Amino acid sequence: MTTPSITGLLRELAPQVLGALVRRYGGFDTCEDAVQEALLAAATQWPSEGIPANPKGWLITTASRRRIELWRSDTARQRREETVAALAPPDPDPAPAVDDSLTLLLLCCHPALTAPSQVALTLRAVGGLTTAEIARAFLVPEATIAQRISRAKQRIKAAGAEFRLPEADRAERFAAVLQVLYLIFTEGHTASSGSALNRVELTAEAIRLVRQLRNELPDDGEVAGLLALMLLTEARRPARTRSGALVPLAEQDRRLWDGDAIAEGVELITTSLATAPIGPYQLQAAIAAVHAEAAKAEDTDWPQILTLYDLLRNVAPGPMVTLNRIVAVAMVHGPRAALDELADAEQDTALAKHHRVEAVRAHLLEQLGEVDAAREHYLEAARRTLSIPERAYLESRAAQLA
Repeated sequence: MTTPSITGLLRELAPQVLGALVRRYGGFDTCEDAVQEALLAAATQWPSEGIPANPKGWLITTASRRRIELWRSDTARQRREETVAALAPPDPDPAPAVDDSLTLLLLCCHPALTAPSQVALTLRAVGGLTTAEIARAFLVPEATIAQRISRAKQRIKAAGAEFRLPEADRAERFAAVLQVLYLIFTEGHTASSGSALNRVELTAEAIRLVRQLRNELPDDGEVAGLLALMLLTEARRPARTRSGALVPLAEQDRRLWDGDAIAEGVELITTSLATAPIGPYQLQAAIAAVHAEAAKAEDTDWPQILTLYDLLRNVAPGPMVTLNRIVAVAMVHGPRAALDELADAEQDTALAKHHRVEAVRAHLLEQLGEVDAAREHYLEAARRTLSIPERAYLESRAAQLA
């Protein structure tokens, strides 16, 4: 088995191993550290020694031993050594059948944590990414991610969180899990800063985790909706850049889109809308499906998209929903009507200085033939974004209008 295959196996097993340790011993923070060391040992040994017959059991045994070592190294807990040893009797089958991935996701998305901490902890504990991998994905120093993860584990401990599915506020906790997975995917799909437009390792990990969540909650409409949204969005990735430059949706070569991902996404959202209560991820997936089903940009059913955005605005209003809806308004009612709505939308402080407001305004002005004003707003949008590919695209649009 190749090293990439070992990496994938370790990421798949990481939450199962961590869940087994926390269920057996308690103490999420110490168990998580022990699992990380076991994963590192496997990544070092397995390529040369081969994958053991029971890789999950090997990881649990190794992590259990390391956890006891960590516990014993704490001088304040020396007196508990015998108790710890008693908690870890020889186990003929160290790989329990129970899968605690959902419980782990809920624990990592504990309401006591900030969103950045939830994202970092989820990627490490459930996704199996190393601190260095997470830091590279978000273009921040490794020490920053390490500190974020450390503080998150301390907060979970201080909050007295238990390793079990919550009895109360389940809907809120599940909503937090979906939001964290969506944040991970969004950052991977359109990186907020840096030289790369996409970070495939994040989009792939987000999709993998949502698939895992769907296995746990097969009848949840919003889980299906989020998976469909990710698949339909990721399907367009091969056509989003050309020679490193950003290609807008209307100009993409749709022959490059991933047909299998589109088919799966459309089937998911079609079934979900027919069988489950409608939520925001399902509505976003439905919009993505309308785009995906258009063979050419001019075939897009914009009235249907505007109707879906109207529904989404009522169900889950937000700044990006507002901006995207304004684009649909322009396609249905014309750019002047959209500019009027954009002026109203800018009263929202979340949108006031966002680069996409300037980009949308520039696009609408260009449609109206006001090229000088459009060029200035493209340049202003370019100045505001931290994404190098987006900046290059906006500057190129301004240059074309010069």
